[in-house]
Amino acid sequence: MLRYVLNRFWQSIILIFIVTVLTFFLINLAPGGPSSLMRMDVTEEERQALIERMGLDKPVHVRYGEWLAKAIQGDLGVSLTSGQPVMQRIAERFPHTLELAVYTLIFSVILGVLLGTVSAVRRNRFADYSINFFSSLGLSVPPFWLAVMFMYLFSVVLQWLPASGVGSGGLTDRWKHLIMPVLILSTTTLPTIIRFTRSSILEVISQNYIRTARAKGAPERTVIAVHALRNALIPVVSVIGVLIPRLLGGAVITETVFGWPGMGRLIIEAAEGRDYNLIMGVTVVVTVIVVVTNFLVDILYSKIDPRVKNY
Repeated sequence: MLRYVLNRFWQSIILIFIVTVLTFFLINLAPGGPSSLMRMDVTEEERQALIERMGLDKPVHVRYGEWLAKAIQGDLGVSLTSGQPVMQRIAERFPHTLELAVYTLIFSVILGVLLGTVSAVRRNRFADYSINFFSSLGLSVPPFWLAVMFMYLFSVVLQWLPASGVGSGGLTDRWKHLIMPVLILSTTTLPTIIRFTRSSILEVISQNYIRTARAKGAPERTVIAVHALRNALIPVVSVIGVLIPRLLGGAVITETVFGWPGMGRLIIEAAEGRDYNLIMGVTVVVTVIVVVTNFLVDILYSKIDPRVKNY
């Protein structure tokens, strides 16, 4: 086990290093820069002074080396647009994204397992066709369009839910602000969980131990809930690690549309402001989250299924 953990650790370090290299050089290849956002009436001397003050006059490989040396020590630099430490800006936004992602994942897993089970049990029936249809629809419809439609229906027409923000009232107000973002963000994860659950249960219910349980006279609910579902959920656990990047990617669109002050919206602000340090900081944090999550899922997978060994 220790050997496996050490191997995964070094693989993670290499992966994070490659991501930072690619991100740093790609954002420096993009046209413009922080100095391009200055007023048009500034002189060339003022623009050049800003470039030198930000250190943008140095070769890109030199700037990357300086950034990496500080990042290893936990210093991700200062935001070029706000002047605040990058870690401070991320720390302000991260709890909001974490809250949104956790609620979305819980909602997707519970509803996805339930609908996937119903779809498998009612195979080739109306319920199965309906669930598969809406799953395909959820994957096909652009989240930003669906978000706008939800806002128009529930905020403008029915006036049931707030259109944006996180709320400043009590728990009820907070939940009202969460409902639409969670529903929209779940379209990036829910269909996958439904399909994995369905296919896994269909595979499990054809096993001999399921036939034995039925032959002993066990009720169908017990056969599905106790014998089939428990074993069918093993592949579903593994897919959660794959869904985390998709969840964080979907948060960019969802948070922007609903004005949710999280990491996704911070990425948009950093890109619009050509804030190199902030872009790099967010990239590192997101990469670490994805790597750690996948590592934990691998460990959990080996624990719930003794047949799988990671070492």
